[in-house]
Amino acid sequence: MQDLPKDVFVNCEVDRVWQIVKGDLTAWFSPHGGTYFTPKRRVLIGTPGIGKSVAAGSYLLYQLLHYDVEKLQVVVHCFGEMAYVFDKITKTVTIYMGNTESKIVLGGLWQRGMKGYIIYDVARQGTPPDTNFAPTTGWSMIVVSSPNVRNYDGWATQVKARRIIMNCPDEMDVKAMCAWMKRGLDPYKQAGYWKMVEKHMEKVGPIPRHIFDEDEYGKRTWDATSALRWINIGEQRNYFTKGGEQWYSEDLSYKLVKIVRVRGKSAFEDFSNAPICDYLGVLTLSRLAKALSPNDILFLVLGMKNVIQPAALKKYALNVFLSVKFVTSIVKDLKELPPPSPSEPRSSVLTLNPHGYPTEAAAITELKFIKRPQELKYRVLYIPTFPTFPLVDGFFFVDSPRKTLVGLQMTTASAHHTTASTVKQFTECLAAYFDDWDEFSRDMSWDMIYIQHAASKPMKKRQKCLYVDSNNKTDAEKNNCGVLGRKGTPIPICVDN
Repeated sequence: MQDLPKDVFVNCEVDRVWQIVKGDLTAWFSPHGGTYFTPKRRVLIGTPGIGKSVAAGSYLLYQLLHYDVEKLQVVVHCFGEMAYVFDKITKTVTIYMGNTESKIVLGGLWQRGMKGYIIYDVARQGTPPDTNFAPTTGWSMIVVSSPNVRNYDGWATQVKARRIIMNCPDEMDVKAMCAWMKRGLDPYKQAGYWKMVEKHMEKVGPIPRHIFDEDEYGKRTWDATSALRWINIGEQRNYFTKGGEQWYSEDLSYKLVKIVRVRGKSAFEDFSNAPICDYLGVLTLSRLAKALSPNDILFLVLGMKNVIQPAALKKYALNVFLSVKFVTSIVKDLKELPPPSPSEPRSSVLTLNPHGYPTEAAAITELKFIKRPQELKYRVLYIPTFPTFPLVDGFFFVDSPRKTLVGLQMTTASAHHTTASTVKQFTECLAAYFDDWDEFSRDMSWDMIYIQHAASKPMKKRQKCLYVDSNNKTDAEKNNCGVLGRKGTPIPICVDN
């Protein structure tokens, strides 16, 4: 609800909740519904802050109030112990305080033969509704909750409630919300507001509660930073695993994850945890990687394969390079692809200096979100958070025995050629991201490490830097290809999982 109390943003996820509830009502009130069908109990679960209460709860109330009064006479909307009872026959609403009083009132309505639907919003953490809150027959009910199992698990188990999982809004949903909230304003101001919201969404995820206001965004940023600082390494399995059992509290760690709807072999809905945004995902995985074995890191990432895009999976998997065990285990396999004659192969900088591996990670966002160039640091694994970043999936810098940029590229192909224009885009990005790039990059070597699955066809030849238009080679393009040709060391490694 924004600006005006009557404004409720209804996206496909909100409407999906209503369509499921409407399907339940249709079955209930069908000619044979009373004989073969009992009103379903539901529990609506979603990431905190996405609008389950304000949007989904309000939209359900609206639709239920407009549902056929001959079939459904009462709608109840509860916020913890406060109940709003809507009598559709008399067109009145009455407020009751306390679950005991509310149950007495609902029991009286049931005895009068009235049928109803209850929307129960868990207002305080760890306070699920009583299992006998709704009348036993003739009434249906949905509980609206965060994934904290203490909010609903006891009630849901007793009444055999089925889950409805609500996903976070996507970028287009949020953009539509912005357009509506700032309707009538000058287009320049509308664009400025969207730019602000887009930046917020990049850093804390698409959570409406925290991205439309600078103060709320500031609080959320502080919470996320605190969560990263206080990650409990012993509970790493809780961050990106399947199901609801891990959400036992609303501690700071859940500022870093969202839930995503998944379906197993059955028709029942379930959810998996995933990073709330790529920016926080990179930082979260980097902290977990310091305490996990390389295999555990990869298994943790692969556990998210059904809920995030493959491009993000690749970037998260690069955090394995933060593990000294992983780096020391692969240095013996780092061999340069054969250079053109008469050049001699040379060892990778990591082979010569295995202790030059990165010890922390930093997320690289799009240039439009960068206020000013930052200090370039050695032994920091830089991982881009957006899919259009050119040339590499990640990179880091080593200062000994030679100043070297180490690029990381995951590929299944036996060849992974690039173009001069792509190399140019990459160096331009680095010049925009880092202070004094021109000075720093002078006399810098390049190592390109290609990471392949063991089942992939291995690379055997040196990768090429191609010109898009061989008849129109600029000096910059010649120089960029020259960098990879003279200073680049392409090194393939295979990872089995």
